[in-house]
Amino acid sequence: MFAKPEQAVWLIDQLREQSASNQFAVHAYCVMPDHLHALVFGLEPASSMLAFAKILKQKTSYEFRRKFSEPLWQKKFYDHILRPKDSPAAVAVYIWMNPVRKNLCKTPHDYPFSGSFVLEDWRKTFSPKELWQPPWKARPL
Repeated sequence: MFAKPEQAVWLIDQLREQSASNQFAVHAYCVMPDHLHALVFGLEPASSMLAFAKILKQKTSYEFRRKFSEPLWQKKFYDHILRPKDSPAAVAVYIWMNPVRKNLCKTPHDYPFSGSFVLEDWRKTFSPKELWQPPWKARPL
C-alpha cells in the first residue's frame, strides 16, 4: 500500500497529525511498502495507545478506502511495551534498519520514509551500544 512515495508521505503526515492530537511523541517511524513501524511514547498519564492506534487506523482507512476502494489495515496490530531493560535508542535503530534488512536500501539514511518527530536529526542518534531484537525474534538461551 505504501510502495508509492505519495502514499508513504501521506501516511507520515497522518501519523504526525494524529500523534500530536492524541498526545503521543513519535520517537521513530518507518513506513515500509506494506506496513508501518513506530516507537511512540504517551505524553500524558491519560494517553491511550489503543485509542491512538484506533483513531489513526480509522482516519487513514476512511480516506484510503474513499480514494482507492480498498481496505488499508488489518483488524489488529502488534504492540510491545518497552521494559526497563529495553533501550528506546536501540528499538529506534531496529525500526530504522527495517528497509536495510529488506534490501530496500544500503543504509537507513538512504530510506526516505523513516525518521522521528522528536529527534532533531535522528541520523545522528544511530549508534546504540547494543542491538535490540523483538522478543518474538529473540533466540532461546
